[in-house]
Amino acid sequence: MSTPHRIACVVAARPNLMKMAPILRALAACATPIESILVHTGQHYDADMDGDFFTTLGMRAPDIQLQVGSGSHAAQTALVMERFEPVLETTAPAAVLVVGDVNSTLACALTAAKMQIPVLHVEAGLRSYDRAMPEEINRVLTDQLSTLLFTSEASGMHNLLREGIPAARIHFVGNVMIDTLQRELARAAPVLDVLRQVNLAGFLQHDTRYALLTLHRPSNVDDPRRLRMLMETIVKLSEDVPVLFPLHPRTRAMLQRYELGKLLDTPRVACLPPQAYRAMLGLMKQASLVLTDSGGVQEETTALGIPCLTLRDSTERPVTVSEGSNAIAGRDASVILALSRDILRYGGKAGRIPTFWDGHAAERIAGHIGRWLSINEEPG
Repeated sequence: MSTPHRIACVVAARPNLMKMAPILRALAACATPIESILVHTGQHYDADMDGDFFTTLGMRAPDIQLQVGSGSHAAQTALVMERFEPVLETTAPAAVLVVGDVNSTLACALTAAKMQIPVLHVEAGLRSYDRAMPEEINRVLTDQLSTLLFTSEASGMHNLLREGIPAARIHFVGNVMIDTLQRELARAAPVLDVLRQVNLAGFLQHDTRYALLTLHRPSNVDDPRRLRMLMETIVKLSEDVPVLFPLHPRTRAMLQRYELGKLLDTPRVACLPPQAYRAMLGLMKQASLVLTDSGGVQEETTALGIPCLTLRDSTERPVTVSEGSNAIAGRDASVILALSRDILRYGGKAGRIPTFWDGHAAERIAGHIGRWLSINEEPG
């Protein structure tokens, strides 16, 4: 057998794990021999957020951990670069594969590009056109640095072409996050099991419906006025339907800092700890309505056909609106409540599954990488 091509695969945050798990399996099964080195930057280091994700998703432990932790955007990006550079010097990969749009994505892409190592970007081309979002800057710059760009929806291809990326480097492969969702859906935890684990088994005993809320973006939770408005809106919504609210560590910290937690002291809102993947999947699967500021949740609800309201003014995943079950609710309390009540009354839109959201995106990615390595790289 020929010597495998070596690829450094980078994860940094919880959503990255859901995207990387099927990619690692597909690379291992690729006709072109590929050795993957799994690097975890540690950008998300909270045990409650990572938890059992590696075990649940069937991922091996990272080969290398950079343990960068938290910090400002500049400090975090710089520390990832500083610690990733010697990894590349030591391992000498044929390429660096990054997923998503977190600070580590850009930091590792920039480090690799400066060392003349090709960058492979999964989930390329997504655009919100809101430069106030740090992730938008990460997306644009990472794409400009990348040699192969794998898009999850047609809009990504169009965006990259407009930005001058040659068509030969762009591959529409579908949504790798849905690969994981389809693989794990049958093992999703029942809602009552999730509630029982946090001593809330009786929360839904009189209700057959509930809304699910996730909230973590700084633009929503770091501003005390906006956070107060959102919490007051959720309490009003709970008069119509009980609300389950798994609290992201950042959101919990901000509720404590601004002394807003007392607003949620109502029997119709259940604040939960961060949830494992299968538990979160179960909560989404059975919800009547999901409210979120998460890009990944927009995708997952579209795949599940669950009505979703995005608590932002834009989305980098427009296919979830044009074809899926998502709608942009913005941050106006009256609009959020009106749209929520309309969904509860009429059921909302189920949408349809977008092209290539079929559970085989990782296989297409591995196929493209294998062919590219065979043509362009000497085994090493």
